[in-house]
Amino acid sequence: MLNYILSILLFSFALLTDTHISTSNPRPMEDLQRSIADINQNPNIEFVVVTGDLTESGDRASIQAIKDELDKLNVPFYAASGNHETTWSESGVMDFSRVFGDSRFAFTHNGMYFIGFNSGPVIRMADGHVAPQDIAWLQHNLDSVSRAGNAPIFVFTHYPLRNGDVDNWYEVTDVLRQHNVQCIMGGHYHRNLLFDCDGIADVLNRSNLRDKDTINGYSIITITDSIRFYEKRIGLDAEHWLSLPFGYKEYGPTDTSIRPDFSVNKEYKNVKRLWHKALKGGIYSTPVTDGSSLYIGDDVGVMYSLNLKDGTTNWTFDTGMRIIGSPAVSDGVVVFGSANYNIYGLDAKTGKELWHITTNQAVMGVATIHNGVAYIGGGDGRMFAIDIYSGEVKWAFDELKNYVLTRPLVYNDKLYFGTWDTHFYALHLADGSLAWKWNNGRTNPKLSPASVWPVAANGKIFITAPDRYFTCLNAETGEQIWRTNEYKVRETVGLSEDGKTIYSKCMWDTIVALDATTHDVQVRWVSNAEFGYEHNPAMPLEKDGTLWVSTKNGLLLGMDAQTGKVLWRHKIGNSILNTPLPLSGTDCIFTSSEGTITYIRTKK
Repeated sequence: MLNYILSILLFSFALLTDTHISTSNPRPMEDLQRSIADINQNPNIEFVVVTGDLTESGDRASIQAIKDELDKLNVPFYAASGNHETTWSESGVMDFSRVFGDSRFAFTHNGMYFIGFNSGPVIRMADGHVAPQDIAWLQHNLDSVSRAGNAPIFVFTHYPLRNGDVDNWYEVTDVLRQHNVQCIMGGHYHRNLLFDCDGIADVLNRSNLRDKDTINGYSIITITDSIRFYEKRIGLDAEHWLSLPFGYKEYGPTDTSIRPDFSVNKEYKNVKRLWHKALKGGIYSTPVTDGSSLYIGDDVGVMYSLNLKDGTTNWTFDTGMRIIGSPAVSDGVVVFGSANYNIYGLDAKTGKELWHITTNQAVMGVATIHNGVAYIGGGDGRMFAIDIYSGEVKWAFDELKNYVLTRPLVYNDKLYFGTWDTHFYALHLADGSLAWKWNNGRTNPKLSPASVWPVAANGKIFITAPDRYFTCLNAETGEQIWRTNEYKVRETVGLSEDGKTIYSKCMWDTIVALDATTHDVQVRWVSNAEFGYEHNPAMPLEKDGTLWVSTKNGLLLGMDAQTGKVLWRHKIGNSILNTPLPLSGTDCIFTSSEGTITYIRTKK
């Protein structure tokens, strides 16, 4: 034990979490204001930590509103983002960092080290996840602390770092267990709880909201010869509910029995990895290829050109802010968007910038190129048509009420796409004018057909949405042909190469194949693929008779597209695999939120 721990003076700090500030609901702000007033009246509180879900929807107005309110504290405060800041936002979830300065923090107080970081997914509904660049940052900081004298360390996240909450929890706890970590603190569950996360105490704290109670509250933590947790309800005395020992921590060997199971890779030995590459940041999109190179962007804002054969780097282009949407490549030009508000056109061979267009918000949409024109949606409520050679904007449709995330579909003479404004749109290719728009009857934007990549065949458009419905629309008129929620599909749809079959992942274990040629719902096959609960918007894609399927837990599958029979399974990590890039019936490229790219080859 460090000598100074024995003589340390008592100090206290406050922890706020799950404030859920919203521009449409005044109650959370009222609760926060009461907590801030209460904290300001307590001279013993020396700083405040805020552990995520500060807002309900991650929008700029709400983020700015809580920042303005927290600035009224009489003591310093430190904030890390939660899943509600990182799952939805027209800014590409960059507004939190723009307003607060960063989405993570680290500081020293009374000889102790306090560090907090994001543990939520980025953009999509998913399990909690700590990005590779944040893990590298965490490792660097904690190594520095240990070299400087092994000061006690307190860690702050939103999610608890355990299996079932954070998909790559073990990558984080493996770092933490190397150091003098006293405990982890956070929120998410809106109540006081104690978990064991790989041998490290993980303390969840009550929400700041009153919820069904008449009064709200927050947490007070005191540190002396023990770590004591109190629940402070406004107007009442603080109530002690937990004490943890304080002292030098040394963790033994990790219990590997609770790690992800990769034994499936031994079962299916017909799957080989030709190469595997890790980038510096997470990846939330699908690469594209021109036959010799791959093009893919990552979470730290770098666009890569990689040699398709071996994964070596041809060139990089740094935008400075995350790249979420997949690029497109055609005629030697790579087109993509960045959260830095720009749409870029790069020379595919050299990575040299040919042109860029600056929009009014982050650009998260997937690019599509057709006949020398790139179509891509932004966070500013616009869909752009851009000449890929000159960078000239041919037209911009500006009637969208929220941001675009999907890949637009060119079919016949129209462009089809969904947005997070509850609508699905069809625009005339020639001038970008509205042909029609469709709504699924829902008013909640979070149920929009916005993540799915639409497909078309036989004069029909096929889409899915978080409302768990599969929908078929007349491509010309937008008239609804059929709609079903029998299979509880999520935001995934794929089309067979012959245009006769459509595929979708369901919420539990199942892939369904429907007839794309009929005007009613006709099932070709339903297959139990045994991948568990699934909410990952990664499209199942068919190539040369193989249906390639990605999941949220790093499992990929090859299926017979005609019968639904599972041919093989292979596990890559334990996090989201994005929509695959099939090269043939035996070869495919997969990317993951862990920042990896994997080229696999199979034998049927």
